[in-house]
Amino acid sequence: MKQQSIKVGYVLKRYPRYSETFVVNEILAHEAVGLDIDIFALRPTCDSHFQNIISKVRAGVTHIRKPIQGRVSNSLNSLSPTPASYFWAELQEIALVIPDFWHKLAFAAGERASVVYQAGWLAREVRLRNITHLHAHFGSVATSVARLAAHFADVPYTFTAHAKDIFHNSVNPEDMKRKIRSCTAVVTVSDYNRRYLRQVYGSVADGVERIYNGLDLSQFAYASPRKRPPQIISVGRFVEKKGLSILIDACALLKQWDCDFQCQIVGTGELEKELKAQIEALGLEEQVCILGARPQNEVFELVQQAGVFAAPYIIGKDGNRDGLPTVLLEAMALGTPCVGTDVTGIPELIRHEQTGLIVPQENPQALALALQKLLENSALRVKFATEARKLMESEFDIHTNAALLRQLFQSASKQQNRDSHLMAIAN
Repeated sequence: MKQQSIKVGYVLKRYPRYSETFVVNEILAHEAVGLDIDIFALRPTCDSHFQNIISKVRAGVTHIRKPIQGRVSNSLNSLSPTPASYFWAELQEIALVIPDFWHKLAFAAGERASVVYQAGWLAREVRLRNITHLHAHFGSVATSVARLAAHFADVPYTFTAHAKDIFHNSVNPEDMKRKIRSCTAVVTVSDYNRRYLRQVYGSVADGVERIYNGLDLSQFAYASPRKRPPQIISVGRFVEKKGLSILIDACALLKQWDCDFQCQIVGTGELEKELKAQIEALGLEEQVCILGARPQNEVFELVQQAGVFAAPYIIGKDGNRDGLPTVLLEAMALGTPCVGTDVTGIPELIRHEQTGLIVPQENPQALALALQKLLENSALRVKFATEARKLMESEFDIHTNAALLRQLFQSASKQQNRDSHLMAIAN
């Protein structure tokens, strides 16, 4: 059924991003039923590779510049920074579109100037484009801007909390509580996350909804892993929380045990030099290969050629950890059995001895044993892969899950209309 009653502005820190396939999947699912979407990015993209599916998104992207020293530009889409001397004049320009802007500005007390400025410009665009709802991904700066913009423009807002914005040491609990309290709905991507938010923020977080990330499963043809070679694959950014050094240590054990295997690691990141040095120090050059970044369609081919997907995720020293990595959903949809760790919502996806194997984090021996078990047992690979695909179809279909999110958007808009009507009567 075509969605015509609402128009949604998606607010993101950066767009597009190579590692945020889940955002693209969600937007495409909305567009498939006719939801009108505008995308707003607060920063320019910093990636050099992107998913192939980016080109399928029809929504326009608007980059909102930051108010820092530099050359002024009259184009909203320009990334040219704005000198501080223009800040006041440009706020007055926003007030031309939002007449009660100055009265509402007190709501922004305590926020950074850049957040207030970008929120003001976003609110202006909300009014000019007749956007009825704002939705932000990650409860950090994107939600900070969406929160203020929604207040300035008199529209509801929601946000999805994922991982770093929940668990990282830099998260300000009072700021997060304020965001949860002021929005019409908070979504998070796992039951683990929902329990954590309720534990930390108490009754304020009682209404947090769990909506899993999802895939367009029509784009993922399942293939049995029965006859695949003893190939391990892992895909992800080369950062601490991905636990790739643990995987390399596990590969060293597999080599000691005379296990027949090869391991491919796809990705790039700040730890690349360290990982390569570790591979060399352990004498694994013939067994472990770092492939760098690859286009999404090539990643899918590599994953579907492998006998097992390794997800050795850990909790970083700064508290950062993965929420529910899309690449795991993709591997399971493609028929590649997974070995993961007991971190956050991973066991909701890789259900131990049912859809895959779960091992303790930071335990190379347990990881090596689980990988060996799947590499050497084709019947077990097929069993897990079959059940994993069923789970994808029942709980991780993007069209079903995006529809749940649209219901929240619709409910928020109805509530906003009721509140506006009551306010008008009172006045």
